[in-house]
Parts: sequence; structure tokens; C-alpha cells
Amino acid sequence: MAENNSKVIITCAITGSIHTPSMSPYLPITPEQIAEQAIDAATAGAAMLHLHARDPITGQPTPDPEIFRQFVPRIRESTDAIIALTTGGSATMSLDERLQAPRELKPEMCSLNMGTMNFGIFPLAQKDRDWKHEWEKSFLESSRRGMFRNTFEDIERIILEMSENGTRFEFECYDIGHLYTLAYFLERSLVKPPLFIQSVVGILGGVGSDPECLYHMRSTADRLFRNDYQWSVLAAGRNQMRLGTMAALMGGHVRVGLEDNLWLEKGQLAPDNASQVTKLRRILSELGLETATPTEARQLLGIPVRR
Repeated sequence: MAENNSKVIITCAITGSIHTPSMSPYLPITPEQIAEQAIDAATAGAAMLHLHARDPITGQPTPDPEIFRQFVPRIRESTDAIIALTTGGSATMSLDERLQAPRELKPEMCSLNMGTMNFGIFPLAQKDRDWKHEWEKSFLESSRRGMFRNTFEDIERIILEMSENGTRFEFECYDIGHLYTLAYFLERSLVKPPLFIQSVVGILGGVGSDPECLYHMRSTADRLFRNDYQWSVLAAGRNQMRLGTMAALMGGHVRVGLEDNLWLEKGQLAPDNASQVTKLRRILSELGLETATPTEARQLLGIPVRR
């Protein structure tokens, strides 16, 4: 069983590829907005920054490494936070597209989704909105008939290509079977501990957001990986703070950010990513838990200390 941690790593996912510009005026779109919100989130206490890119005109998710280059170096220069680039991109991108920016920018960490799944964000298209861009509604609706592809071959390719650069992984597990897939790659020595496992709950098509699901994922990871992993929880939508707090009390780490949840509390949109980090830090402090610095997070995750 993984030991409980004395320090909680806060990851902040800045913009993602799920929410669209019409859902919140505070969702960062341009490289400047992404950089500013990432730097502010790090200042607020996020030890890790999970980054996607968007077309600065339309707000559509993009894999273009040229756009990543417009904000990643600035964030690196301005913070000591661990930078984790997505290899998931969005379900509409090919694997080659998803790997472009991580391959070129060689981050300390990148995400790695551990299985092909139905990733249902189409219910967001059914709400009454004033859509700013033509692509938004059809993009959301496409998840009804599509799938998020991450085959065994895809996963192995990502591991082999990114490991050449010394990149470590944020293993995103949306269901119990994804943990067993990760155990398979560990048994083959394609991945090395300490593993950073991100249990993702509340996505339509993945495991639910019930507390029992969280316990099940934690106990399964304990059985499969024992002391070889660090555990974090990403709870989508309104469950973000509730299940994030629960995860921290169970000895885990927590991810917040506008990629996963646009709200600060019921009826109030989060004005930025830093506000969610600040709220989580306050909750953790009141529970007697400390947040990890980027240096402490690197030590827990087996990442060389940054010079």
C-alpha cells in the first residue's frame, strides 16, 4: 500500500480541450492568457501545470507546436512549477498530431491516457447558450459517435518516444481496467516507478464520481502497485473540490483547473485558475495538510531537480 504523503501536490490544468469559449469568459484561450493564468496558478501554490493549446482566434484545441512555443518558454522562465504537456490533445486529433508539441518541447512530464474509451462531452452541447463560434457545438456533439483512441500500440509508442527525452508520465486512468493496463506496462519494465497515477472520475464513459468509486480505484492501485506509485485525483465538474478533498484525506494529491471545472462554487464561475488553487490550499490548510513545493513534488515523482 502506498504511504500517505506529508505534502499534497496540487496540479492545475489550465485550459484543456473539453470546455469551449462560450461556456466561460474566463477560459484562457490565447498564448498570453494561458501563460498568465499558469504563472498565477503556480504563484498560488500549484506545483504542476498541465497544459494544452488553443487557436488564439477561435479557441479551438490545437496541437500546433508553434502555439505551444508561445507560452511554454515563458512559463518555464517565470515559475519553478513542473510543466506537464498533454499527449491526449483531444479526441479529434491523430496520435501524430498529439505528439508534435511534447516531442519538440521535451517537457519534464506529459500526460498519458491509459485506454481507448467513450468520452462523452455531448451533453454540454444540449444546454441553451449563445455560441460564439461555429465549431463549438459540432465539436461537442462529435463525442456521441466517436471515441477517444488510446490503444496498447499507441500507449507503447508514447512511452518509448517520450522516455527518450527523460520525460515522465501523468498516467490518466478513467476506469479500473486502465490500472491493469498500466500494471501490464510496469511488468514489462516499459515504465518505471514511482508512477504518478491520476484517477479521473466523473467523465461520461469512465468511472463515476461516487466516493465508492474513488475507494475502489485507490484500493486497486494499492494492490497492483504497492509503494511504487503516487496517487492523485481529477474530479470533473462540481465534484472537483469535494472528491479532491477526499483524495487528500486518503493520502493522495489533487488536480484542479478550468480544464476540469469552470466553477468556483455553485452559481459562481471561477474568475481564473489561481482562484481554484487558492480555494483548495485553504481547505487543505484547515484540514492540517501542507502543499508540496515544486522541488518537493519532483522528489516525490522521481523528477530531477530543475537547474
